[in-house]
Formats: sequence, structure tokens, C-alpha cells
Amino acid sequence: MKHILVLMLTFLAVHVQAAADDAPGSPMKLGIVGLVHGHVDGFLKGGSLTPAGGILNRADVQVVGIVEPNQKLFDSYAQRYHLPASLHFRSIQEMVPQAHPRAVLVFTAPSEHRRVIEECAALGVHVMVEKPLAISYPDALAIQDAAQRGKIHVLVNLETSWYASNTEAFHLLKQGTLGPIVKAVIRDGHAGPKLIGVGPEFLSFLIDPKQNGAGALFDFGCYGPNLMTWLMDGETPLSVSAVTKQLQPNLYPEVDDEADIILNYKNAIAIVQASWNWPFSLKQMDVYGRAGYAKAIDSERIEVRKADESEAQMLKGENLTAPYDDPLHYMAAILNGEIQEGNSPSSLKTNMAVSEILDAARQSAQTGKAVSLPLAK
Repeated sequence: MKHILVLMLTFLAVHVQAAADDAPGSPMKLGIVGLVHGHVDGFLKGGSLTPAGGILNRADVQVVGIVEPNQKLFDSYAQRYHLPASLHFRSIQEMVPQAHPRAVLVFTAPSEHRRVIEECAALGVHVMVEKPLAISYPDALAIQDAAQRGKIHVLVNLETSWYASNTEAFHLLKQGTLGPIVKAVIRDGHAGPKLIGVGPEFLSFLIDPKQNGAGALFDFGCYGPNLMTWLMDGETPLSVSAVTKQLQPNLYPEVDDEADIILNYKNAIAIVQASWNWPFSLKQMDVYGRAGYAKAIDSERIEVRKADESEAQMLKGENLTAPYDDPLHYMAAILNGEIQEGNSPSSLKTNMAVSEILDAARQSAQTGKAVSLPLAK
């Protein structure tokens, strides 16, 4: 009873302070939970993960606390980015009432997402995690339940959400230029985490199925279902089939490093290719309609050919505009009620579908059989 009372008082204090801190034009106060996920570097210094710039040098956000139980790991980031020791906290329960973040960015192993979101939901703090949302569909369902009970937003960040080329392909499809979608082929991969030299903390969970859910299947296989769910306006496939391989068992003895997933829809099909074996990094999407195709070559360029044209055109996707150009612009617009999550690549709804697809893909790879959706809850 005492524990529940403390949580309730903390929840009220957080919301009173948050209301005082959320004056129009003031920066959004952010906490960071975890430093083991290598993508935290992209957020701190800026890059493809945060096209509008690193969070330490932006006027629209303010980092008010970092939860990381590993003191040496925090110290290494503090030295690299000149972070004051006052930002360091041992737990979410310690950080929230002292630092008053409106939202947190989560850079833990995916296996920790459920716990972190449940703790944040109990305190009324919004959350954005790095992909994937969860390592199992039951965990995703628990996350959804916690978000509803805590009345918080849970968003998922994927680099491909901020590609002008993907957005251009989406618009061409929705405008009818390509006709009804019949097929998509989505490729995401690189040479593998060990060969590209990811940090030891990052590598340790990527190659552990208990922490990452799988290997390349979850690490890169999440992009395709995410983009396809977006293209299909939230429709989920009838069944999922997958094949995984260990082509480098000496490097990744516990997880797959190659995965192919087939998503079978009522009127379309998607082929998702995920790899830790390719000679270079690649993120591409081909969308085929009855009237033409659009091929996103990289983050900007897109090849388009219509049925009545003899040659394809190479175009550059239009520059994305706020709040759809950057994860933190997007998060702020959601929290401020300026836009709705809907069927966006970052939305909880979309990523619930992704979690269900990935869980089905893992089951299919293990059994050699197609898995029908929906999965049992």
C-alpha cells in the first residue's frame, strides 16, 4: 500500500512539474535510458537518425538526465560528449522526480523495452525506443497495455522513417501514380555488427537471442514489415514465412545472420531481405504497382517507371519538412497534439503489427512452415 501511495504521489508531482515546464517555445525535456545501444551516438552527435541535428546542440530539446547503471559506460560517454556528472542517474524512478523529463529516449537492449516502458508509463512519461519495439509479440501486447493504462505515447524510431525516397514512394502509391500495390521488395543489411566494429556493449546484445530476439532477422528484418505496414495502411498479412541462415557461425554462434521473410497479403506480397553478410550497408525499397514501380535507391534517390513509359526516371525525393523530417520533431508534434500517430512508421499501432510479424517469422524459420496471422494473444 505504501509503495502504491509513493508511486501515485510521484506521478502527480511529475505531471505538475511537467505542466510548469511545457510553456510554449520551451525546449522539450528529454531523459535517456541506457547507453548500450550504439544508436545513442547518432542522437548525441547527429546524423541519419536525427536529421535535424544532435540533441546536445539543439534549441528544441534539452537532455535533463541519463539512466545508465554502468558507471564506466556513462563516464566514457561523459568524457566523449562533455556531459556533467549531474546528468547521471541509476534508475528511472530516481531520474523522473528529480529531472522531470517529458519523454525518454531508450537505448537499451530490446529485451529491456517492456520493463522500461512499464516503469515510464507508471510515472506518466512518454517513450521513444529504438527499433524493434519488442523481442516478442506478448511483450508488445504488454507494452501496449502499459501505454494505455499510463496514458502515454510509445513511439519507435527507425532510420528509414526519415528517408525522403521512402516518403516519395509512399506518396506516389497513395496518389495512384503506381496503381494498386501488388508487390514490394525491401532490403536492409550490412557486413555484420562484428565486422563493422560496433561497440562491445552493442555487440553483446545483438548476438544474444534472449536480448535481441534473433540476429539479422530482428535487427534488420524489422524495417521491411514496418515500411510495408505503412504502405498497406495498417493491413496485416494473412501469413508469414521465413528462412534464416548462419553463414558466419564462428562470428554469430547463437543467432542468424541472414534472413528472408515473405509477407502474404490478400492482394499483395512483400519480400523482406535482412543480412549481416553484405559487402556494404544497404537500405532499399522497391514498390511495384499495376501501373508502375518506384525504387528507393538510398535515402534520397528514387527510380520511377510508369507502364506507358519506355525508360525509368531517376528522381530525388522532396526534402522532408517538420514534423515529418526528424524523430524529435515528430515526437514533439505528437505530444503537443499537433498531429496524430495514425499509421505512421513510428506509431505504436504500426510497430505492434511489426512485432507480430517478426514473432511469426521467427516461428516460421524454426518450424519450416508458414505461420498464419493473427497470432494467439
